[in-house]
Amino acid sequence: MKKTLLLLLIAIAGLGGAVSCRRTSANEKRYELKGKVVIVEPEKHLVTITHEDIKGYMPGMTMPFTVPNDSDLQMLVPNAEVTATLVVDGSQSWLENLFVVVKQGETGAATAAPAMQAKEGDEVPDYVLVNQDAKEIRIRNYRGKALLLTFIYTRCPLPEFCTLMSNNLAQIDRKLGEDSQLYAKTHLLSISIDPAYDKPEVLRSYGAAHTERYEKETFAHWEFAAGTEEQVKDIAQYFGLRYFPENDQIIHSLRTAIIAPDGKLVKVYTGNEWKPEEVVEELKKTLQQ
Repeated sequence: MKKTLLLLLIAIAGLGGAVSCRRTSANEKRYELKGKVVIVEPEKHLVTITHEDIKGYMPGMTMPFTVPNDSDLQMLVPNAEVTATLVVDGSQSWLENLFVVVKQGETGAATAAPAMQAKEGDEVPDYVLVNQDAKEIRIRNYRGKALLLTFIYTRCPLPEFCTLMSNNLAQIDRKLGEDSQLYAKTHLLSISIDPAYDKPEVLRSYGAAHTERYEKETFAHWEFAAGTEEQVKDIAQYFGLRYFPENDQIIHSLRTAIIAPDGKLVKVYTGNEWKPEEVVEELKKTLQQ
């Protein structure tokens, strides 16, 4: 007899994997999650899941989650049904206690995000966007400065994605501000992948909150931009950022890039592992070349 379902129960405690060794924090909150796997990115320890409502936390949507345990990742494939415990601890969240059901014929290889089109040393095209003041901006506007850009959207619910990117850039903005000459030779740009919602007034409020200058913010050093859907898609695709809307949310990967004063691409960070201090050093190095 052919079995129609293959049940894979991952016994976390028995395996003694990475999750079981994690120290428990008093601030941790746990929620039951149930859904279907969309994308698996083993090298980043990420799985994107279309999940049902998570009681007491968030409505059903499709979004990426961190899976620390390598054994768990090996069991995850696109279209698999999964139940798990979502653990949220401050700015971090991850999945534990996974139970995976793989339907016969749906055990294909895990799907990762597409390769970037941008290559280090390439001249970045002169993309057009609209900033928080409803003014048109172009990439060429920043010639003569080292430009650091990243992608976010203001309604992003997971703390280790857009919120982390914005918090990191806030730290970089403050660190660069300690040296007036360095500050004058650099520029930061956060690009929203949700132009339908992130209009200039929304970006202005979001940006001023992250710089903590509020009504005093001039956005002279750190801008927030969007534009038309086509404008945003063009620049996102160039840097290899994959995103798609799902139930009023946006499923997306991460990309942060440094562009030299001559307009050529210096470096692209593809995840959230980078640290503000290393980016500051990279910006300094870029200006010295």
